[in-house]
Amino acid sequence: MSKIILFNKPYGVLSQFTDDSGRPTLADYIRHKGVYAAGRLDFDSEGLLLLTDDGRLQHQISHPRQKLPKTYWVQVEGDIGPDALARLRHGVELKDGRTAPARARALAQPPVWPRTPPVRERLAIPTSWLELTISEGRNRQVRRMTAAVGHPTLRLIRMAIGNWKLDTLQPGHCREEEVFAAAKAPARRQRRR
Repeated sequence: MSKIILFNKPYGVLSQFTDDSGRPTLADYIRHKGVYAAGRLDFDSEGLLLLTDDGRLQHQISHPRQKLPKTYWVQVEGDIGPDALARLRHGVELKDGRTAPARARALAQPPVWPRTPPVRERLAIPTSWLELTISEGRNRQVRRMTAAVGHPTLRLIRMAIGNWKLDTLQPGHCREEEVFAAAKAPARRQRRR
């Protein structure tokens, strides 16, 4: 059995255990020894981060080739409408190429915890929420996608990675689960000369 830790990463925490600049890291929250982050979540993003003590499982979760779906709740600037959602569903053109199609739907204000510091509010500009599921792992992809359809991201919370869900886990808290060890990779054949 392998150990997996589901952690609700707060805003402003690095997805690593050390930092030479003294910023908050996973070491401030995670007391389990011998676990490593399976992927990353940006400093200014919140939500589900998986950690494991199994290198193969870590690779299966984080490698882009696995295309593990990741679901986010995203607060954006402006009222997101059907046209912007349709563009996200079909994939949008970014500087590093077109994204794969995403699942996207508008959300009513979800029941989320307050963020510290709070999201800036501008009285003249409304905000809205959407749920976005992607299967790629490009750098700051969700933020770039929402900006490309005219709705910059104000708050980004990862709610799920594959079948692992944040559920009621509060910021800064974690829970441990056991999973069957990752399947061994098939042995490589030696070429004969």
